[in-house]
Amino acid sequence: MKVRIHVSLKPGVLDPQGRAVHHALEGLGFGGVEDVRVGRLIELDVAEGTSDERLDEMCRKLLANMVIENYRIEKMPETQGAA
Repeated sequence: MKVRIHVSLKPGVLDPQGRAVHHALEGLGFGGVEDVRVGRLIELDVAEGTSDERLDEMCRKLLANMVIENYRIEKMPETQGAA
């Protein structure tokens, strides 16, 4: 089973990488961007029987820094006939 973990900074946490991207976009002439927040995407291929609780535990213990980050777990739909 494929799972995506979306990790993002909590509101109010400073995001220097987001500020750098925002500044670069402005420098390239992309106006109208009011804010940028940078996160990360982690893709896992786990055993079919892996429980939601186990996935949550993985996130809390390793994949996200619970002090400054939030996470969202997304289970990917099965693709039929994938080679």
